[in-house]
Amino acid sequence: MKSQCSCLVLLLLNVCNAVKNEKRPNFLLIMVDDLGIGDLGCYGNTTLRTPNIDRLAKEGVRLTQHIAAAPLCTPSRAAFLTGRYPIRSGMASFGKVGVYITSAASGRLPSEEVTFAKVAKQQGYQTALIGKWHLGLNCERSDDYCHHPSAHGFDHFYGITLTNLRDCQRGHGSVFFNVLAHLPLKTLGVGVATVTLLHARGVVTVRRRLALSLAASVGAAAAVFGLFIVTFPFFNCFLMRNREVVEQPYVSENLTQRMTDEAVEFLAKNSARPFLMFFSFIQVHTAMFASPAFQGTSQHGVFGDAVHEVDWSVGQLMRALDRLNLRENTLVYLTSDQGAHLEEISIRGEVHRGSNGIYKGTGKSTNWEGGIRVPGLLRWTGTLPEGKVTDEPISNMDVFPTVVKLTGGMVPVDRVIDGHDLMPLLQGEVERSEHEFLFHYCNAYLNAVRWHPPNSNLTWKAFFFTPNFYPENGTACMHTHTCFCTGSYVTHHDPPLLFELSRDPSETRPLTPDAEPAFHTVLEQIRAASARHVESIIPVQDQLALTHVLWKPWLQPCCSAWSQLCRCERDSQRSPAGSPHD
Repeated sequence: MKSQCSCLVLLLLNVCNAVKNEKRPNFLLIMVDDLGIGDLGCYGNTTLRTPNIDRLAKEGVRLTQHIAAAPLCTPSRAAFLTGRYPIRSGMASFGKVGVYITSAASGRLPSEEVTFAKVAKQQGYQTALIGKWHLGLNCERSDDYCHHPSAHGFDHFYGITLTNLRDCQRGHGSVFFNVLAHLPLKTLGVGVATVTLLHARGVVTVRRRLALSLAASVGAAAAVFGLFIVTFPFFNCFLMRNREVVEQPYVSENLTQRMTDEAVEFLAKNSARPFLMFFSFIQVHTAMFASPAFQGTSQHGVFGDAVHEVDWSVGQLMRALDRLNLRENTLVYLTSDQGAHLEEISIRGEVHRGSNGIYKGTGKSTNWEGGIRVPGLLRWTGTLPEGKVTDEPISNMDVFPTVVKLTGGMVPVDRVIDGHDLMPLLQGEVERSEHEFLFHYCNAYLNAVRWHPPNSNLTWKAFFFTPNFYPENGTACMHTHTCFCTGSYVTHHDPPLLFELSRDPSETRPLTPDAEPAFHTVLEQIRAASARHVESIIPVQDQLALTHVLWKPWLQPCCSAWSQLCRCERDSQRSPAGSPHD
């Protein structure tokens, strides 16, 4: 009798475990770089072909007010992985530089932060990151990899640790020429050049040595800067498989197709056990590129070709899920880290322009709707409704608690988590988002606040300051590749600029007290919420401070001797995995 009871208990435990495992989905989380909400057919685009992404919208839930936690790569991705505003982890800059621009920087996503990959791994999931990381690499040596993706929960990594800067591709110029325009060195150089010219003409005869010394110093600085530009691709544009540099500098041709093959291979190897894969495209960030099979396939130049290639890759991943019978047990999520970079101009004068649809968007670092309202598609066949559209405000920080709970893990209680579990809203159990307020940062500065009052369909948005962006006058973020957040680069507003987004989604008509009876009441609520939010911020080390962003030679990964300028081609060069018509 005792033996029979024991067997019954074991049987019940096995059944419970089986049920638990059946309820735990796989995760395929897809993030495109700089894809605008207006670049996809399912959000109204009629000139680009995105059938595979559009199919996700038809088979799942489409979010119309999906908000990135930051309008720049590094802080947005930190928030996505942790479910927390970047300011809480030190991943929001108090200076001008808001992202990492060298691979040998010492700043990073702190190891104390908990990512959804860490939790999934603890719950027995196989985890992978394919594509772009951009959240730090080394601490004290060039090979300690203390902030490599593997230190944040990813079992497998195949991709780049920085971003796809134009310096990484031949013939695309350098992003640093634009940045140099805002450095004091330019003014100093002009002054010294003027003194030198006057001296040569016999006008200046006093302190000749000082003038010549200054000229020599500027010349030396220019030579160092030139050397930095020439060698930048060899040091910073490399491809890694796990902790090994396998291609330095990497070749963008067919890179998306190689990454797609890597992802499909990971899915096949792990189809019998729970997995989480984060596929982080390096397209459609500049410098623009498209593999040969996709070149010339769009009417929007290389940008459109790149979007077509992204859509093809998404189709390959969806077909792999179908082949492996994983469709009904995989939650698929697709988004962009921020809105389209509209003002990016190539070295040849070409405008590589995406689309933010009807939403105002000017350049990176701006919290106009076009900078932060991004695509948001979720499909989980048999669990989420098909063809559902939700207009509720949802943040990319919501992915963290959603994934954590579905893996069977626990959302951390020792820190503030700003995201909310999406499943009740997606499944129709509730009608309202839990985000009454969302806070929009320009680097580390609270820029704007969104308020969706209870029992109301209205969405108010107040700006405390706005970027000085006047493209018709030639004053544009394109001169620096990003809009700055302080000083003469912004205009502060008192009272704040106020918009009601359901009536004015393009943010073209700021409200006034005379035209809007609720003007002062709304601003009072927003100011009170802002004060509560600011009080919840615990000061931490700024991971994007100048000392953390500067290049440090002892942290530089190099797959060969420095004398060979860090060159290697260890990665197996795969042939193209398909064609745009597959």
